Amino acid sequence: MILVAREEGSGPVVCLLHGLFGAARNFGALQKRLAARFRVIGLDLRNHGASPHAPGMDYATMAGDVAETLAAMGVLPATILGHSMGGKVAMRLALERAEAVRALVIADIAPVPYPPHHREMIAAMRALALQPGMTRQTADTALASAVPEPEIRGFLLQNLVMGAHPSWRNGLEEIAAAMPEIEDFPAPSGATYSGPSLFVAGERSDYIRPEHHRVIRTLFPAALFATVPGAGHWLHADNLEGLLAMVEPFLTAWASASKT
Repeated sequence: MILVAREEGSGPVVCLLHGLFGAARNFGALQKRLAARFRVIGLDLRNHGASPHAPGMDYATMAGDVAETLAAMGVLPATILGHSMGGKVAMRLALERAEAVRALVIADIAPVPYPPHHREMIAAMRALALQPGMTRQTADTALASAVPEPEIRGFLLQNLVMGAHPSWRNGLEEIAAAMPEIEDFPAPSGATYSGPSLFVAGERSDYIRPEHHRVIRTLFPAALFATVPGAGHWLHADNLEGLLAMVEPFLTAWASASKT
């Protein structure tokens, strides 16, 4: 599947992959800053943003979408920066097609299964009565009991198209069906990626834990680790300057390096 891309800048290619219920536009501020030095390509993953809806959201399939899209653009190998679900897509791509990945930046996710903690939120989104003329405030109120955090409701409601016939922009049913696969991470048997890798955690997040480092280094033996001060899971929103301080030197060192 060819994905919808959002491009900015010129130079060595850095591809941005968003997380669950996100889109390339969520990286707007990060993309703009990186575009001063790099050609930054943000992709909407399948069932997200403006990309097509289709069943099949296992990581092998989504990594295949990314590879197909970047190959069609003639930009492989590329440096891949993935956040959360997008980080798992990036890792799967590196493990399956190391020749396509110049360097890897993984933002606040590990190559491990995570317990189901988005199911109630997804159920609330599916249950939302999409009525003609409804307002965003109406939708926000309807989601409040299942999603008490206003900032998360705001993030989710970016996917709601208002108007005469409100609808979810993302493939909500396809995402709901795929949640067991999205929460999991089955690494290809025996695969490793020995290229340069940077795993960046948020100081206030528990998505990358100390016990995950061994698993990460088994699959990504050259992995480096960094922590963004004061940031939770949404590193690029919580502390953009802190994230850039970790990521830019790594990208400068590796994004234009020759593949070995």
